[in-house]
Amino acid sequence: MPILNVKVSGQKNIVTTKAIHELLLDLTHLILGKKKEVTAIAIDYVDPECWMVGGKLLSEQGKNSFYFDIKVTDETNTKDEKARYIKEAFDGFERILGNLHEESYIYVQDVRAATYGYGGKTQEYRYHQ
Repeated sequence: MPILNVKVSGQKNIVTTKAIHELLLDLTHLILGKKKEVTAIAIDYVDPECWMVGGKLLSEQGKNSFYFDIKVTDETNTKDEKARYIKEAFDGFERILGNLHEESYIYVQDVRAATYGYGGKTQEYRYHQ
């Protein structure tokens, strides 16, 4: 039931969108153990003329970048799982985007079960049911 919010430098492209979706859906399922059927992924594109790293536009640096956060229920994944997820996601974006700026970020956000849910029910409620 995680939600992923993704920002990618570049122009909107269905091939890139599908590749990112496939990468993140697979890694989220295989490494973090989340169900594919309740995983949501929203992808936004940011023009490299509007993305700065270290005071310089990505377009000036000839680099690509990304950021994404994923919200998961607290205490459902280990530190090792999250570290592997971050590493494999970064490597996957490198393959998809190429020439990736090192300052590309992934944030695995642990959220409390009582404050997180979908379909009008918290994860805490689901756990007890």
